[in-house]
Amino acid sequence: MSEFQRPIRLGMVGGGNDAFIGAVHRIAARIDGQFDLVAGALSSTPTKAQASGDALGLAPDRTYDDFKSMAIREARLKDGIEAVAIVTPNYVHMAAAREFLKRGIHVICDKPLTSTMTDARKMAQAVEKSDALFVLTHNYTGYPLIRQAREMVAAGDLGNIRVVQVEYPQDWLTEPEDNKQADWRTDPARSGAGGSTGDIGTHAFNLACFVTGLTPESLCADIQSFVEGRQVDDNAHVMLRFQEGARGMLWCSQVAPGNENGLKLRVYGTKGGIEWEQENPNVMRHTEFGEPTRLLTRAGAGGVGQLEHLVRTPGGHPEGYLEGFANIYLEAATCIRDKQAGRYTEDDSVLPGLKEGLMGMRFIDACVRSSARDAAWISLT
Repeated sequence: MSEFQRPIRLGMVGGGNDAFIGAVHRIAARIDGQFDLVAGALSSTPTKAQASGDALGLAPDRTYDDFKSMAIREARLKDGIEAVAIVTPNYVHMAAAREFLKRGIHVICDKPLTSTMTDARKMAQAVEKSDALFVLTHNYTGYPLIRQAREMVAAGDLGNIRVVQVEYPQDWLTEPEDNKQADWRTDPARSGAGGSTGDIGTHAFNLACFVTGLTPESLCADIQSFVEGRQVDDNAHVMLRFQEGARGMLWCSQVAPGNENGLKLRVYGTKGGIEWEQENPNVMRHTEFGEPTRLLTRAGAGGVGQLEHLVRTPGGHPEGYLEGFANIYLEAATCIRDKQAGRYTEDDSVLPGLKEGLMGMRFIDACVRSSARDAAWISLT
């Protein structure tokens, strides 16, 4: 490995022992050998932060009690981190990201962007003032067949898009839960005003926009908190209008028994349609109007575009959630290296970032305001 291709030094904020998404980020970051985790502020509880650092093999002096002291010291070290993954509850995103961005450290942040519109605007200011990259991990955009779907729409294979349907049902919050994940995700002070809309609805909304390239114009939403005492929504039905004239429907729910992680996208145009399911991500249905439906596979015949860098195993060997997530990190590494070499331009990447994060925050805010006004139409522009 040349000096230029050495692993990028990575830090992490949040993601300590027993944190699901932190472990996912770490796996994704190391699948292709592009990152080396060398520092972390892994918990807001100092003893847990140190124990988590020990468990991951971090040096004691690179395991920090808080993200600010980590940002200050790492920025001064000759071998300090070059990028940081922020995998905390939503309300910490802005404050943590700002500390690293203002010191020129690239940020890879979990979604949604923040917990409030006020913090979203502060985040935007921090990103715009910094020369560092900001990547938002809408990881489902990293699936190879999602990239193929995007290219097919852009190439006109489906014609003019008319209808977009996307759903993301889960069942894990059907009853009151007593665990760490449910605790903060159903607390508006930490998650934000949106429950299912913020947690999984933003993924569905982002995926629909990413694949179709359409510009969302307005929405109307009917959101519910079905579980008694729950302070955020656990179910939402949303109607969407796009500037290009297409219409959409979005359903997200965390109280739908029998659904584990049922993200599904359907797109229909004047020439044909496509259908993709996250729980069976290696197959996509494509139908040209008046023709039999054909099945496109992740590494099979009929692939389009330059997707080889997103595929690691031959056809018939399933790839899924972790590999899709790893593709976000792989492309983030490419962008960071290009940035360091002075050859990076925003047009070089389709990675989600500030723009997509702000749109996701407007989506959450509009859903909450629309539902409070008896499903009134709310502008997204």
